Amino acid sequence: MSKALTSLAVMMLYEEGRFQLEDPVSKYIPEFKNPKVLVKPASGVPYTIPATKEITILNLLTHTSGLTYNWNPDLGPMYKEAGVAHGLLPYDGTIQDNVKHLAALPLLFNPGDRFEYSLGVDVLGYLVEVVSGKTLDEFFRTRIFEPLGMNDTYFYVPESKLNRLAAAYTCYPEKGLSRFPYTRIVEGTFSYSADYPYRGPKKLYSGGGGLSSTAADYARFCQMMLDGGKAGSTRLLSRKSVELMTTDHLGKASPDQGFGLGFGVDGVKSPLSELGSPGEYNWGGFFYTAFVIDPKEQMITIFMAQLHPTGDLNLDRMFHTLAYQAIID
Repeated sequence: MSKALTSLAVMMLYEEGRFQLEDPVSKYIPEFKNPKVLVKPASGVPYTIPATKEITILNLLTHTSGLTYNWNPDLGPMYKEAGVAHGLLPYDGTIQDNVKHLAALPLLFNPGDRFEYSLGVDVLGYLVEVVSGKTLDEFFRTRIFEPLGMNDTYFYVPESKLNRLAAAYTCYPEKGLSRFPYTRIVEGTFSYSADYPYRGPKKLYSGGGGLSSTAADYARFCQMMLDGGKAGSTRLLSRKSVELMTTDHLGKASPDQGFGLGFGVDGVKSPLSELGSPGEYNWGGFFYTAFVIDPKEQMITIFMAQLHPTGDLNLDRMFHTLAYQAIID
C-alpha cells in the first residue's frame, strides 16, 4: 500500500512551497511536455493527437492523468515494449529511467477527463526525488519512517529480516490455494512476481508500489493521518492538508467513485452499501491488503494477507464488517 505514502511525501513538499498542485508536472519533469493521446479508430491503425492540456500534479494524485497500467489492453503492449516497470518485478533501472520511458508514450485520454488507476504515482515518486534532491527511499526513511517509528518498512527487505517476510500465495478457482511459484506469473501484457522485495538490482524505488511493511508499522502511518497529520509531538502534515487529501476530487470525472489525493473516499457520492461511515478513506495493495481510516468513529482497520489473485475470497470485506459490528456504544 505504497501509494498513500508517496501522496503523503508529495503533500509534505507541497506544504513547503516547492510547487502548487495545479502546476504541470512538465515544469519539474520536462519529458512530460506536449503530451499526446492515443486514438484507436474503428478500423485502421491507431494514431496519436496532441492532448488538450498538460498533466498536472493534481491529475497524478487523483489518477486522472491519462496514464494507465501495464494490464490496460490499449496501452499495455506499448508499456511492455518500452520496458516500463510497474514495481512488481525486479527491474534493472531507477525510477528516473522508468518515468522517462513512460513519458515518451501516449496517454489513454486527455488529463482530467476521467479516473484510471495508473502509474501516475510512480511519476510522483520521481517528482519527490527531483524536488527534494533525495532518492525516494531516503526521503521516506528520513522524513516519514524514522519520525513515525516505522522501523520495518522497506523497498528492499534487509537480509537480516528476510526470515520474517511472509510467503505469497495464489488462489485460482480451479486450483485453490497454492504457494506462489518461483517464476513470474504472466497475464497477457502484465507479469508479476513475489520476489521483488529481495531479488534483482534493487535500484527501483517505485512510488506506486513495492514497499514491504508490517501491520504495526502501517498502523503508525494511519494513526498519523487520523490524528490530522501529527504523531505524538511530531507533525508531518497540517490538518488542512489531511482534509484536502481526504475530500473527493473526482467530481464529474467519476460520478460513482470518490477519490481524494491518494485515498479512496467512501459514502460521498452515494450511500454506503456496507457497514462504515460516510467520509472514511481507504485503499488497498496488490497482494490482498487494505486499510480504512474512519475519522467519525476514530477508528483504523488494517487487513494484510499475501495473496494474488484472490479467487472468489471475500475475507477483506468480512473483516471490515466484523470490525464495525463490534462497535457497541
